[in-house]
Amino acid sequence: AECSGYDILVSQAADTLDVGNGHTMTVIRAWSILITDDPKSVYNLTTGECHGTILATPDGKAQASGYCARRDKDKDTQSIQWTQAPGAEKGEWRSTGGTGKFAGRTDSGWFQGVNADGKMSVSRWGGKCR
Repeated sequence: AECSGYDILVSQAADTLDVGNGHTMTVIRAWSILITDDPKSVYNLTTGECHGTILATPDGKAQASGYCARRDKDKDTQSIQWTQAPGAEKGEWRSTGGTGKFAGRTDSGWFQGVNADGKMSVSRWGGKCR
């Protein structure tokens, strides 16, 4: 089945290493809350953190990857891996593990940033969820 919603992120930290010539690496850490289009989705109102690394290369293209770990009101947990290819507008995510209602899930999909203002950002996401 299709699933979709928004990921509201608040940046906690972003540390950048600049090695010169347009080559940087930024490590990010953000709080995350998912709001789903279907309020009955298991992902609705799950909260946690996302961590990742953004690599900017001298060709002007950035790529990124990392993980998010969240839990719901029942304390069931779920994690995803996310990646964004060099210069791509959309990234990809896939489930990497979970407990309770999230155990054994193989959900995956896409995400795309839709708004950013200072430490806050919003991504639209969708995909295949069982």
